[in-house]
Amino acid sequence: MKEDLFEDEIRRHDEKDYPLAVRMRPRTLDEIVGQSHILGEGKLLTRVVRADKITSLIFYGPPGSGKTTLASVISLMTHSAFVSLNAVTSNVSEIRKVLDAARKRKEREGKRTILFIDEIHRFNKAQQDVLMPDVETGAVILIGSTVHNPSFAIIGPLISRSTIFELRPLAEGELVTVLERALKDKERGFGNIPITVDKQVLPFIAKSGCGDARRVLNALEVGVLSTQPATDGKIHLTLEIAQESVQKKAVYYDKDEDYHYDTASAFIKSMRGSDPDAAVYWLAKMIEAGEDLRFIVRRILILASEDIGNADPQALVLASAGAQAVEYVGLPEARIILSQLVTYMALAPKSNAAYLAIDEAMSDIEKNVVEEVPNQLRDKNYFGAKRLGHGEGYKYVHSHPDHYIKQEYIKIDKRYYRPTEFGYEKVMKQRLDELKH
Repeated sequence: MKEDLFEDEIRRHDEKDYPLAVRMRPRTLDEIVGQSHILGEGKLLTRVVRADKITSLIFYGPPGSGKTTLASVISLMTHSAFVSLNAVTSNVSEIRKVLDAARKRKEREGKRTILFIDEIHRFNKAQQDVLMPDVETGAVILIGSTVHNPSFAIIGPLISRSTIFELRPLAEGELVTVLERALKDKERGFGNIPITVDKQVLPFIAKSGCGDARRVLNALEVGVLSTQPATDGKIHLTLEIAQESVQKKAVYYDKDEDYHYDTASAFIKSMRGSDPDAAVYWLAKMIEAGEDLRFIVRRILILASEDIGNADPQALVLASAGAQAVEYVGLPEARIILSQLVTYMALAPKSNAAYLAIDEAMSDIEKNVVEEVPNQLRDKNYFGAKRLGHGEGYKYVHSHPDHYIKQEYIKIDKRYYRPTEFGYEKVMKQRLDELKH
């Protein structure tokens, strides 16, 4: 336990040997990058922090998204006593001492106590229960941080007395902003060191950070401190140095230019060409490069109809189920689902007959006179339809043997759908030939 934890860290920010990620920790709400959904102007959390009127809060989100940073900012802005515990190292005895001191502080000084518990999900039910009476009476205002869903990690009574704020992983652009600030900041960052950074370095480090500000700052620090100045006296951060700093190879890829479209093209053509190994390779490249999983799934869904179609009707069913599963599971496990989809699509029998059928029909509608609906097919279930003779002569197929009878559904004699001899479409072709003759 340490009542001055964050204040003590801030005092030590000037020390050159202190980690960059701690030195660059924001001191005000305005310095926080990202989380605009809860920290934007006029948002609830922003208002209560600035007014120093916070109630019990739970910060929930992935590592490096800013949970501890928010607690640090609150500790600097509040007039209440601020006490910090880490659930990993604290026990019930220590919790009781903090709560007892908070009650006495309120009775003697009329001063509130904010209790920040980092990794609160590490407390078991009994430890969380100890907090309840004092949270209930307001002797302490609880701020808990957790990487786990509070609905499963925190007892119901604490949740019901707290406001939950979900923090999101920082976007790549936001992480680049964090890195740029660290390079420019002369007080806490590397602003006093002559550094040149190649164009690809910061985006690469940001992409490798997976939304974690602490991780990207650590990578930048490793790169700067491990690189000797060149003959011009400057530290030159190159992509090679960045790769070594994050221990990850750069995959050349862009979001909306040649690498993106070329890789996607190779991916689709490999599945269409029934080469599962090539298709999985291009899938792996896209995943490693950080491609949007929804983009990948959309390509698979389209291919399931355009290039497989009725040769294997289950392809579209599987692709649709896979799309839902990928959305639900997310990375890293989603890569397994995608690999299953891709290998299935690659080895499925192929047919583009459905694709050709709709394109040819749409071309005819665009170029030729649009056909009128035959009289017997028109709707007869509205007032006046009978007087116009609509629907007269329609033959109800279920009243006939085999649930089929020949009748005219369109006046033009043209076949758009031409099933192939592959997969299930061979069965459909046989059925169509029987019906047409």
